[in-house]
Amino acid sequence: MGWKDRVAVRIARATGAQVARSAGGRGLRITRRERLLKRPAFILSSVRSGSTLLRMILNSHPEIYAPHELHLSNLRVTVKDDYARESMAELGLSEFELTHLLWDRVLHHELRRSGKSVLVEKTPNHVFIWTSLARCWPDARFIFLLRHPAAIVDSWARARPKGGREAALASVGKYVAALNEARTVLPGRTVRYEELVTDPEGQIRSLCDFLEVEWEPTMLDYGRFDHGNIKPGLGDWTERIRSGKVQAPRQLPPLTDIPDDLMATARNWGYV
Repeated sequence: MGWKDRVAVRIARATGAQVARSAGGRGLRITRRERLLKRPAFILSSVRSGSTLLRMILNSHPEIYAPHELHLSNLRVTVKDDYARESMAELGLSEFELTHLLWDRVLHHELRRSGKSVLVEKTPNHVFIWTSLARCWPDARFIFLLRHPAAIVDSWARARPKGGREAALASVGKYVAALNEARTVLPGRTVRYEELVTDPEGQIRSLCDFLEVEWEPTMLDYGRFDHGNIKPGLGDWTERIRSGKVQAPRQLPPLTDIPDDLMATARNWGYV
């Protein structure tokens, strides 16, 4: 079994999807219903990891549509009564599959409306539904955005000073745990925030290759382009993102008060 077949089996086991032999018997594929949206890309990350910066740079490309956060996990279909449930069952459609059809239609609609050809979505909460994303779009591409966990916590505290450090640590821990799980199953491209802001051209050139589009130098001057409203709930809203320029990273805070599990993640990600 080749590596592509092994990946298909691993994704199917994690998501509950089914695999079948592809046409001609050359390999395995994940079975699915037909989708309107082809090969979408999803940025999986913790909050406060630079996903808004990355999405605005990508959205500045003439062929990439990277919208504000879409929160698909809270957009779902509910079948209200037994008659409707039985009716949909006759079509082989559960609430799960109906929800996927809704997601597919919304994202395809927005991509068509943008006039572009490649969709990249970046809602941090989607790291908790990576199995659903992989099952909905078996041809999806994934970008794993990493940042030093101590810097994530520090950024959280700056953006939400009233939230408290304990709340920040608990929340960040959940995000990085889910991200670690996704990275063990899904193939994709890893980007580090620290490398994105110190070598933006090199990192974005690599992502353009991954997304199969030509590199455009104007992408880095993302402030020249319209990215929609900048406000909480849609992505980062702070002055650094509003500047329209890639900013140098802040100095890393002291590591002495970072919990052991986050330090373990920092080591696993190659930061320590």
